Amino acid sequence: MSDARVWVLADPRAGTAAQALGIADALGEPYRVLPLGWSRWAGLPLPWPTLAGLAAEARRGFVPPWPKLVISAGRRAAPAALWLGQRGVATVHAMRPGFGAGRFSLLVLGQHDEPRPAANLLPILGATHRMGAARLAAARAEWAELGALPGPRVALLLGGPVKRAGEGLDPAAMAGLAQAARGMGGSVMATTSRRTGAAASAALAAALAGGPHRLFAWGQGGANPYAGFLAWADAVVVTGDSVSMLSEALATPAPVFIAELPAGRRQGLLWRSLYAAGQARRVGEALFTRQPLDETARVATEIRARGLL
Repeated sequence: MSDARVWVLADPRAGTAAQALGIADALGEPYRVLPLGWSRWAGLPLPWPTLAGLAAEARRGFVPPWPKLVISAGRRAAPAALWLGQRGVATVHAMRPGFGAGRFSLLVLGQHDEPRPAANLLPILGATHRMGAARLAAARAEWAELGALPGPRVALLLGGPVKRAGEGLDPAAMAGLAQAARGMGGSVMATTSRRTGAAASAALAAALAGGPHRLFAWGQGGANPYAGFLAWADAVVVTGDSVSMLSEALATPAPVFIAELPAGRRQGLLWRSLYAAGQARRVGEALFTRQPLDETARVATEIRARGLL
């Protein structure tokens, strides 16, 4: 689709790429995905629009005809997006770019990043993602078997330490969180991540044993029911380390509860912004009602309102 009006610069990290891809999905236009790979210069704070941070294979995709709009996410993609901007392409960027924030046509930042007001800034709650209403509806149909679990069904989404790779979550804390989730409903649908750790995953499995629950452990193989868990959840419990999982949980109409495990300052700011907006509560607090939050669709609406596409 070399003549597509929309290009997406896809970072190799799935969570970062999903922020840009989610915006493209919400626009409802055909788009071209340019997978990015990095050169040895990518780790440097490149202070100008350039393709120098891209590997040779990635650079080969940057040929005319140029699109009307490019969507990017993450610091390393920013110089390449601005390089396209110099060629008359409208630029939409999610996450802090590290350079040239004022040069983007639209900059999408979470309120937890404490963005300074600017004419090109759109602050949002959480992060953009691909878990929109259409995907949730499709996942509900695909994972119809989950509807047979006793309700209320509680989705338990586990991340892990961000800066202490390999350490994993505390097993005792995970066992306690599993028990708290069990106390909220009739069944638990739990999933772990690569950061959860083997010991914590084992503690979770033991805590859910002997009940009408469903556990998908990272690395076990087979189809991942993550989207199905969200689609069928009557309540969602999320460890607060993951901005992506929290944001995706907010796309559902279910009440969202945050397990405030040790995390960074940005995560703490995100929790507080969600509490203040009435979109989430702490684990252990009372059930509540809320409306689905679709910040990704709001970004797409803003793109069209500004005449960027």
